[in-house]
Amino acid sequence: MRLRAIVGGYAAMHVGMAATWLPQVRRCTPGLAGRGRADHIALTFDDGPSAESTPLFLDLLDRAGVTATFFLVGTQLAADRGLGRAIAEAGHEVAVHGYEHRYLLGRPPHRVHDDLRRARDLVADATGQQPTYFRPPYGVLTGDGALIARRLGLRPVIWTAWGRDWTAQASPDSVHDTLAPGIRGGATLLLHDADAFAAPGAWRATLGALPRILDRAAAQGLTTGPLRDH
Repeated sequence: MRLRAIVGGYAAMHVGMAATWLPQVRRCTPGLAGRGRADHIALTFDDGPSAESTPLFLDLLDRAGVTATFFLVGTQLAADRGLGRAIAEAGHEVAVHGYEHRYLLGRPPHRVHDDLRRARDLVADATGQQPTYFRPPYGVLTGDGALIARRLGLRPVIWTAWGRDWTAQASPDSVHDTLAPGIRGGATLLLHDADAFAAPGAWRATLGALPRILDRAAAQGLTTGPLRDH
């Protein structure tokens, strides 16, 4: 009975944490959700880099004088290491989004460890910047994933608000309007600078919405920047 209880408890921890993508769960875990300073918003981008889209985001952010955190996918970065270096050299923070963009749930712990270690080492080598943060693909964090990330020196972080910018129906207006209620002090915003795991061309809606998002934050007296400043 004791062994059954231990196994059951482990399974509950492993699977239960996978609900981290749900808003009600993130509200109960502010550190994991990325709650930060009351006068600051953390701007984050997932799924890159992409030679087609990421440079356009870098140009827009440079003109706005804003830096962000880019959660890089290992397979994407391996295909364009120079672009990863360009992100870091532009003053942005780089972070880990896994080597493969796959759910952690259901993967054996040793596979998760290999994936995160490989991604961490590639990000550090390609960009010259040691990553601090890890965001699990799809925002689904398991108990194993959390423990492994910590052992690899990575802090898991999800988000407090997203723009639903990965869908075929996304537009600059829909991305801005979906994200707008979450643009408040201490927020961590999730957007995407690439469409490798989204509807083709979905990044265009994000790029079109970004100036209004930055303007909205500034109008509230909030500074926008990477997680390291949060």
